[in-house]
Amino acid sequence: MGVSPWQASFRWWRWRGVLPWLLLLAALGLVRWSKGAGFADAYALLSRPFWPGSAQREWIQSGIQLEQQSKLRLLEQDNQRLRGLLALGQASGSGRISAAVISRTPKGWWQQLELGKGRLHGIAQGDAVMGPGGLLGRIQSVTPATARVQLLTAPGSRVGVWIPRTKRHGLLVGVGTSRPQLEFLDKNPYAVPGDLVSISPASTLLPASLPVGVIQKVDDRAVPAPRAAVQLIAAPEAIDWVQVQIR
Repeated sequence: MGVSPWQASFRWWRWRGVLPWLLLLAALGLVRWSKGAGFADAYALLSRPFWPGSAQREWIQSGIQLEQQSKLRLLEQDNQRLRGLLALGQASGSGRISAAVISRTPKGWWQQLELGKGRLHGIAQGDAVMGPGGLLGRIQSVTPATARVQLLTAPGSRVGVWIPRTKRHGLLVGVGTSRPQLEFLDKNPYAVPGDLVSISPASTLLPASLPVGVIQKVDDRAVPAPRAAVQLIAAPEAIDWVQVQIR
């Protein structure tokens, strides 16, 4: 029995409506089977005109060079720091003990340090603690194996100092910040920014003439006497080894 032209046309249109769905299912199956490799290749071909050219390549190479230079500078700085620590340890002669900073407390960052040596090593309460360049503080308490340092920046710290240039005395007082305050004993201290602050040559509790810091700013209007903000030479935030002066 033959097929009429009307039936053939109907079958054709019905097949034509199903064909796109079959092609879509075949494409999805191909993507699943190839795990998207075809799309990745197509994307690579289409995006090739937008790939980095010589200018972008130069930028990348410049960035790599800057990274390498930065790493080299950091290594050089770390090398210098280690050399300083080695010199600090070798300089520990009579009356001085090198000790590592083993802990800090975030709340007391400008108040205290914990050292890895204590009473068994000869450290006692009141001993002076020094970092590279100057005084850091004094031993506040000791255990057989550790010692706690009260920094010059800690509230309650009070150390007698003077300005060698003018020979005016004052009291260095910790206020809980990175810069302690220098309270002068004279109404006319003749101090200016840049003046060196050190321990008095007549001191018996701390090493005489030991450098402490540099005056940053002077408040001449403070009462009863002028005050000054002092930048310590031995920065407490950057210290990991110290020297303790045994009395």
